Parts: sequence; structure tokens; C-alpha cells
Amino acid sequence: MKKLRWQFLVVALTLIVVAVLLLTQQQPLVNPILPQPASGGIYTEALIGSFGRLNPLLDLNNPADRDVDRLLFSSLLKFDPQGIPQPDLAESWGVSADGKIYNITLRANANWDDGSPVTSDDVLFTLSLLRSQDSAFPPDVRSLWDGVQITRLNDKNIKFVLPEPFVPFLDYLTFGILPKHLLESVAADQLASNGFNLAPVGSGPYKFDHLMIENGKIAGVVLTASKTYYGQVPFIDQVVFRYYPNSQAALTAYQAGEVLGISEITQDVLPSALAETNLALYSSRLPRLTMIFLNLGDKTLPFFQDKNVRNALMLGLNRQWMVDNLVGGQGIVANSPILPGTWAYYDGVTQIDFDPDAAGAALKSAGYVLPANSNVRAKDNVPLSFSLAYPDDDLHDQLAKTIQQDWAAIGVDVTLKAVSYDSLINNYLTPRTYQAVLADLDLSRSYDPDPYPFWHQAEITGGQNYSQWDNRTASEYLEQARVTADSGVRLRLYRNFQVVFASELPALLLYYPVYTFAVDQRVQGVQAVPLFEPADRFNGISSWYLVTKRALDQTAQPTIQIGLPTPTGP
Repeated sequence: MKKLRWQFLVVALTLIVVAVLLLTQQQPLVNPILPQPASGGIYTEALIGSFGRLNPLLDLNNPADRDVDRLLFSSLLKFDPQGIPQPDLAESWGVSADGKIYNITLRANANWDDGSPVTSDDVLFTLSLLRSQDSAFPPDVRSLWDGVQITRLNDKNIKFVLPEPFVPFLDYLTFGILPKHLLESVAADQLASNGFNLAPVGSGPYKFDHLMIENGKIAGVVLTASKTYYGQVPFIDQVVFRYYPNSQAALTAYQAGEVLGISEITQDVLPSALAETNLALYSSRLPRLTMIFLNLGDKTLPFFQDKNVRNALMLGLNRQWMVDNLVGGQGIVANSPILPGTWAYYDGVTQIDFDPDAAGAALKSAGYVLPANSNVRAKDNVPLSFSLAYPDDDLHDQLAKTIQQDWAAIGVDVTLKAVSYDSLINNYLTPRTYQAVLADLDLSRSYDPDPYPFWHQAEITGGQNYSQWDNRTASEYLEQARVTADSGVRLRLYRNFQVVFASELPALLLYYPVYTFAVDQRVQGVQAVPLFEPADRFNGISSWYLVTKRALDQTAQPTIQIGLPTPTGP
């Protein structure tokens, strides 16, 4: 028995020793330490264009100014990439049951860079400048505001009363707000020459620091993160904009280490930019639509009034080839007059692919045949022949010639007319004295998808329904969609409109252009989202970062800092 007890004891001790050895050799548990964004760093961007005035009421025609102003100034509302309104200076808003009254509440913690609070008085003051005859805003915008009754309820609440329901009204609340206490003594006609435009005070995520002067000219602008911003305070401490005349000069500056980003990569420098291994390119759909307007109201062109012919013309266009070869891939083939990526876009509409054989068969079925000794189809002695006017620039010239060749292959004769863009608008589209026009429909800053101005019957005379599309069903959908606040109902109405449009083809849609900007890979947090204007690329700049910290480091000290030295002022 003694021997047996000793054997049990030896076994037990052996097991204990083995267990201890296993435990001592086991790898300790390690919590992953992930890098997290931290404050710090300087982001320098090559901005294509030149300095004008830093004032949101004066920057409509200067994209370079609008880019800077996006960081300096706030608006009542902003819109996300889908076109859905989001709070900005206004923390909340409400709409009456009849759709005529809009109540806006401003953020309690919104302040100007000088510490003064942003109040209802600033909004009313800005609107008074916007509505004046000296305003740079388009007449139709000023006209809309002339019909709106504006009431100051208190320091933080405003009421807008519309003469009739108009759901796209929220679009009109995206103008930048100016500080009344600094500009109230400035007359509207003197605003453009006021010194405020060279050293502005805003309420955005960044505040103005100083201008960079080189050789007596403004070469750049330096902005500093606003630590009192009501939204997410940016991680990047400074944003420096340096001006360059074109994308090639900007790319050269990047290659020389002068900048970390380029505001726009144009088609001519795209291959070189793609070859830069450390340069990340971000492409986003622009709010523009390149298309062919057909004059459906011209009785001398009976074939345009036949939707089967219009369908054949679309079948005969090799749109993907145009995008790939003429636009350098910087485009998306278009199938709807409503922008893709927005909440109202319906991706179930009929997509018409290039099929010249089907196009020829459709024309033949519609009665347009090739007469003897002729390459042009005709019906009842009316040849399928018309003129196509287009802007006299290189891109549109190439597009027009490609369209001419595509249609010639299916027996359609097209005479090309290159004219200036102003002439295209004033002498062709507006008076409806054209047969077909190749043009770009610019929907910049139109966050609401409302296509009423371009396709409703009421806009045929004096409006922008240039094709003179007279379709009662489509018009009813558009009428109802702009007066109902129910987003589900609006979604259904716009879906129905797009289905009718795709069936009738009152105009031939080609593609949506794409905008490309570039940022060095060391800058993190950058995203490419659909744009309503190029400045929208900065909507998420508060989340960009150059400096990181370790997640488990409670001291939150930056471990890496990358940036450019702060440029000296004048």
C-alpha cells in the first residue's frame, strides 16, 4: 500500500509540473493597439483657379472661392450625398401640415470666429443682401425669396411663410450666413469691395488665419481649425490652399513636395496622376448631364415626334465608347434625368445599349427606308436629316462628330453647327430655334431632385423645357411631387416619372461627368461621394487626419505627424 501511495503521489506531482510548464509557455493575451485619429498636422492643397473674394454671397462664379468658403462659412442646412437635408446652423426645422410654413431653430452653441453668437438677425441680414438688386444670385432665386414672408421669432428661431406649398424650398436654405455685427453698415452695392472679403469671419469648421503673398500677389490662404465649432472639430490643425493655373501645374507642385492634395485632376493629367504611387485619386459623379435636346415642337421635323424614331436614335449611339475614349472614362452612362446616387433615382428604368442593327430595324419599322442611290433614310419624301448645334470646344466637337458618325451608320444625316455656349443658350435653346442641340444640363447646388423646370408642360413657353415635351402624365407626377412632403409618396412619383421619361425619350441622355480630385495617401479619412458641386468634397473634412495615436494610450499623444511647414504671411 505504501508503494501504491507513492506512485499516486509521483503521478500527481508530474501532472502539476506539466501544467505549470504549459501555463508558463502560453502566449499572454494581447489587446490590439490600433491607431486612431488625433489632432495635428497641416494639409496643403493645390487649388485650381485664383483668389477672388471670400464671401459666400459673391463666390457663385468662382469655384476656387467656393472651396475655401465651404470651410469658413455655415448655412442653415446642408445635404448629404443622397440629397437628404441635414442640420447645419439649424439644429432642427418643422413644416406645417399645409406645406407653407417652415420654422427653423438655430443651434444654441453656434458662434462666429470672434466669439459673437450666431443669431436670427444674421440670417435675416444675409437674406436682405441676397434679395437686393445688387445681389450676385440668379434672378429666379431672388424672385422666389421675394414671395417668402420672413419673421424673426427670437434670437434662435425664424419662420418662413411660402405663398404655396413647395417642398424643394429647403434647397434655398443652403446659402452661407454672414455676420450682421461686422457688415450691417456696408451697403449691398459696396459689399464686393469691402475688406471683409480679404479677412472674413465665419462660423464653419475652419477660421481664416492669413493670406499668403508672393511677388505682390495672393498665392494662397491659410485656415486654422476652429476649436469652438459647433460640429465635430477637425483633426487637421491647418488647411493651406495654394493657387495654381491648371492641373498640370498642380501635379508638378505635388511631385515637388509642395502640396499634399490637388483640387481637380483633369483628363489631360489623369495618366500621370495615376502613375503617382502615393497619390490616391477620388472620383465622384458631378451634378451635370450631357445630353441631346430634340426639338419636339418643330413641325417641320415630324420624325422627332415619333418615339420609335427617338428610340432608334438612342440605340444608334455608342455612349459607352464616348465615355471611355472621349472623356477618358470620366463619366457614367446616363439613363435618367435624375442624378444617380440620390434618394429619388430609380435604377430600374429601361437601359438602352448600343445596337445599330436594332436601330436600323426600328427605323425601317417606323417607315424610314433607304431610297435608291441614297445613304439617308426617308419617309413620305421627308429625309431623316437635321442639324445638331453644339458648344465650340474640343470635347463637344469630338462628341458631335462621333454622334454624326454613329447616326450616319444607321441612315441618319446630321449637319453640325459649332457655336459659343452663350449663343447656344440665347440663340438656339431659349427661342427654340434649333433642331437638335448637344449641351450640358448643369444641376449644381440643386440638392432636391425636382426635374419640374426642365420637363413640365408649363415650362414649354418661357421656361427651360427646351425639348418642348408635352406629356400630361409626366407633368402630373412632377406637379404632385413638389407639393407633398411625404418622402415615400415623392419617391413613387419620381419613379413613375422616370419610367415615362425612359419610354418616351424626349431627349437623349449621354452621360453624367465625373469629377476627380487627389490626396496623398498619408491623409486618412477621405471619401469619394456623389457631388452636388466640387466643394462638397470637403463635407467630411472634419474626419480627415494626418496624425495618429494608439487607442490604448490614455495620454492620447500623437505618434506620427506629417505635414508641410506653416507658410509665412504677408
